[in-house]
Amino acid sequence: MRFFTKPDFDFIGRRKTAFIFSAVLIGAGLVSLAVHGGPDLSIDFKGGVLVQVKFDRQVTTEEVRSSLDTIGYGDVEIQRFSGGDEFLIRAPYEQEKDVSQELIAALRKDFTEAAVDVRRVELVGPKIGSELAKKAALAVAVALVGILIYVAWRFEFRFAVAAVVTLLHDVLVTLGLFSLTGREISLAVVAAFLTIVGYSLNDTIVVFDRIREDLRKYHRKRYDEVVNASINETLSRTVITSLTTLLVVLFLFFMGGEVLRDFSFALLVGVLVGTYSSIFVASPILVEWNKKAPARRR
Repeated sequence: MRFFTKPDFDFIGRRKTAFIFSAVLIGAGLVSLAVHGGPDLSIDFKGGVLVQVKFDRQVTTEEVRSSLDTIGYGDVEIQRFSGGDEFLIRAPYEQEKDVSQELIAALRKDFTEAAVDVRRVELVGPKIGSELAKKAALAVAVALVGILIYVAWRFEFRFAVAAVVTLLHDVLVTLGLFSLTGREISLAVVAAFLTIVGYSLNDTIVVFDRIREDLRKYHRKRYDEVVNASINETLSRTVITSLTTLLVVLFLFFMGGEVLRDFSFALLVGVLVGTYSSIFVASPILVEWNKKAPARRR
């Protein structure tokens, strides 16, 4: 199955426009992160109590907050789900109190006419949360270093640098969009980030492999022409793979419920950005590197 018959798009000729677009995306995300004081971390990393409750009738956020205010928790974070009868409550961790039980007791006392069904209770201490944050950052860093070593061994050092820069691009864009949309970074989202790294790398390696083959085959052609031809030759495969993955992720995003919403959002952005970057970021970096090579030799 092929979406394109002998495509001849000038991807490399539009690389500067793509670089500007990527810079704007990353810049907007970094500004948002700076304004918000970093990413919005879930209780997995900063510690706290999470309680998910469901009522048997429509309840407003103000009613829930008013109920919790009677026990001194009126300023906790309350997230209302789309149905209007289910809420996610996040409160700070307190060592000498069973915060979750106090929250549940207050709600059941004030909403006697509406049964309160406790769907989920999670508790993470601040020390454990801090350790998880360090391990999550270390996992991403080790993955990138491992990829750099593997691609440098499998191809060339310039391919490795291009691949790692592309992966950093994908992670930064996704992280920035999380900040811009006010979404939390949880352990599940970190797992999604690592999945994005793997998906984007796979796409990039396919293009790189074709570039390497074509460089041997068409060694008399200009470098940028060979790279552009290689991208076009793998375009059908890239589009088919991305669309197939995208369909699954879209179902997960719209049908997976609130618990999986942030995880599937990260995958959704990652698939789109990973496909874009393998064409408009990774390969153009090789072209720019090759243009600078004579100057470096001189």
